[in-house]
Amino acid sequence: MRDPRMARTDRALADAVLRLAAERPVSRISVAELTEAAGVTRPTFYNRYRSPLELLLTVLDADLATVYQREAEWRAAERPSSNEALRRATAEVVDHVARFAGVYRHTLDDPADRGVYEALVRHFTDYSLTFMASADLPPGNRALMAQFVSHGFAGAIKAWLTDGTLTTDDLVTAVTACAPTWWQVV
Repeated sequence: MRDPRMARTDRALADAVLRLAAERPVSRISVAELTEAAGVTRPTFYNRYRSPLELLLTVLDADLATVYQREAEWRAAERPSSNEALRRATAEVVDHVARFAGVYRHTLDDPADRGVYEALVRHFTDYSLTFMASADLPPGNRALMAQFVSHGFAGAIKAWLTDGTLTTDDLVTAVTACAPTWWQVV
């Protein structure tokens, strides 16, 4: 069983980095500021992370992992149609991005924060490769195909984040309309 104090510390650090990264790029957040906001010491922080960026990526990765776990559960329990599954899975990832939109928007403005966008692409690539393992694909290199799909999805998210007139439904509709046909039949 995990020590409750460690769990509280991790939660305090996660809350602090999300709050601060929604205000400005994570590259402009100092460890001193972060630890003060979280109410922990610098040694406590450095025992877990090397930088505020690493902490932020850990928090965002954990949230996406939860999204993917929920997806696996509803896919198994409900066995939705392929089009319904595509739309719902896309909507859940879009919900993640919308909940952390302030964080993701700041990463677009500061080249030093490119790692957040790259981590999002890596997530989509890993997800795509896993998804493609059970798909009947046309001939081609799966790694390249996964990169193509992942960068397209991340590019749509970037466009959505920079255009305040678009809704989350606009993003979901656009992404599902552009999904490869083989993605829709799995």
